Amino acid sequence: MSKGVQLFDLTGKSALITGSSQGIGLTLARGLSEAGASIILNGRDTQKLKQAAKALRDTGATVHELPFDVTDHAACKASVDEFEKSTGAIDILINNAGMQHRTPLHEFDSAKFELLMQTNITSVFNVGQAVANHMIKRGGGKIINIASVQTALARPGIAPYTASKGAVGNLTKGMSTDWAQFGLNVNAIAPGYFDTPLNAALVSDADFTAWLEKRTPTGRWGQLDELIGAGIFLSSDAATFINGHILYVDGGISACL
Repeated sequence: MSKGVQLFDLTGKSALITGSSQGIGLTLARGLSEAGASIILNGRDTQKLKQAAKALRDTGATVHELPFDVTDHAACKASVDEFEKSTGAIDILINNAGMQHRTPLHEFDSAKFELLMQTNITSVFNVGQAVANHMIKRGGGKIINIASVQTALARPGIAPYTASKGAVGNLTKGMSTDWAQFGLNVNAIAPGYFDTPLNAALVSDADFTAWLEKRTPTGRWGQLDELIGAGIFLSSDAATFINGHILYVDGGISACL
């Protein structure tokens, strides 16, 4: 294996990916496993988690299941601490768990607002802190937060989601500022519009798809596998001097008017 290829090799590494029973999380789990990492799947629906784990194991991946609620700070700490004690180190964390709710801001339900913030931003703090405390003791680790094109841009009907993803971007910078001194690399991937379960309503909307194709320089929806390269890169030794960066994978939509 050439030195250049070795930089992206994740053999011997262990990666915890939150919200990984479907969509972006499961795709990144598959991609990192193909690069050599063992995978720790997380989600609240244990049945979906078992199905996802089986699908990965059928490809030859080494998979652990770690069901816990990412919005529960105590549960996050207890689950991470127990895994580190009983199974082994978590070398890579991808904070992927998230939700969406589309309603005009003046009609947005306050309970749904709180739930969205808990799921999209508080979870990043909860799991990030739990894992980072172990990484700091070891003097290294990789944390990747899943931001969004809405980290930089707004669109009608999703103001709370936009606020949460803006916060993910700035929390990524804050994590890096506090934790880089201990050998951690903390960065974010900001996907544009991808064909995912979270975007199912938009994908099926012909008018929205037509708008998106005109608005995006690449002229199409993103496909989930197109996020794998960014995930491997930021998880690997190829990114040892990258910290606090938000990597937009969006077909160019954030680059143009």
